[in-house]
Amino acid sequence: MTVESTAARKPRRSAGTKSTAGKRTTAKNAPGTDPELVQLLTPEGERLKNAEYDKYVAGITPDELRGLYRDMVLTRRFDAEATALQRQGELGLWASLLGQEAAQIGSGRATRVDDYVFPTYREHGVAWCRGVDPTNLLGMFRGVNNGGWDPNGNNFHLYTIVIGSQTLHATGYAMGVAKDGADSAVIAYFGDGASSQGDVAESFTFSAVYNAPVVFFCQNNQWAISEPTEKQTRVPLYQRAQGYGFPGVRVDGNDVLACLAVTRWALERARGGEGPTLVEAYTYRMGAHTTSDDPTKYRADEEREAWEAKDPILRLRRYLESANHADEGFFAELEAESEALGKRVREAVRAMPDPDHFAIFENVYADGHALVDEERAQFAAYQASFTDAEGV
Repeated sequence: MTVESTAARKPRRSAGTKSTAGKRTTAKNAPGTDPELVQLLTPEGERLKNAEYDKYVAGITPDELRGLYRDMVLTRRFDAEATALQRQGELGLWASLLGQEAAQIGSGRATRVDDYVFPTYREHGVAWCRGVDPTNLLGMFRGVNNGGWDPNGNNFHLYTIVIGSQTLHATGYAMGVAKDGADSAVIAYFGDGASSQGDVAESFTFSAVYNAPVVFFCQNNQWAISEPTEKQTRVPLYQRAQGYGFPGVRVDGNDVLACLAVTRWALERARGGEGPTLVEAYTYRMGAHTTSDDPTKYRADEEREAWEAKDPILRLRRYLESANHADEGFFAELEAESEALGKRVREAVRAMPDPDHFAIFENVYADGHALVDEERAQFAAYQASFTDAEGV
């Protein structure tokens, strides 16, 4: 799989996935709205000027731009390998980030080492930026551990499966940061579907009242599994912040430079004691919600094809080439690095040891419990029955 094919990878189509009226829906902005995106790179790779946000990327070097491109390409390659591993029975499930690389890499690279990140379960690109080994992300999806990394080692919390609950964790942590007098910030990631959860509303309330140094980063990929955003809100999501008394901004989530600039601005506000910010990264989920989902059942091919033209990786490549910031040697080296990453991930997953089957009985109660002891004994007898059967 080359960098070119990885960057332009399209989800596989099942037979009969052409759009049919009444069967599949196209996600749209709320009726009557035409929100203005913060955009610094057009889909064609043209650099735009922005009086408010240019200063947050004014000093970016060609080497740093190539680094952002490398981040996105390698993150997509890792994601593609994980999807393939699930299809081959090596993972139980996988939540792909395909199409959302710019939102994650741009915002992830805006954080400082001392900032703390609270992800959901799709922030593979942010994990990459925080220095988490990508193979560690796969243990939970293979069922061999509960996360695989030390959250305090990278200030990157374990993945959160319960929708929206991590925003409350982030708010509480940020309140603690403020009480400690630290100048670091907290960032919480969630999706457009999670934005309708009560936990998120509570997070907005508490963070505003206590002026918590937290950035709420919503990746609006326009589909909460099979529900388009228009089924959840009558206004763009970023406008919800107004009701809680803090600013919201909508950024082009396929523009890595804009995501970097806007997140830097929001984190700077948080560190300066100005309180929370809601960033809505307007992007698109190119693949399925997870590998257990079939998006062809609820959305139109034409919609996906329109967003393929806005691919975040191709967008930055066009800019690098037009500005003479990268040559064919760079892309060739990255292609080789991409393939090496895919191979390493595959080998690492297959080498993961099976978990201790009796670990589920540990730490249920602080001092143990007779019922747990009984269940452990029953499970041991059940496991032994297989060994006995094989020995017969």
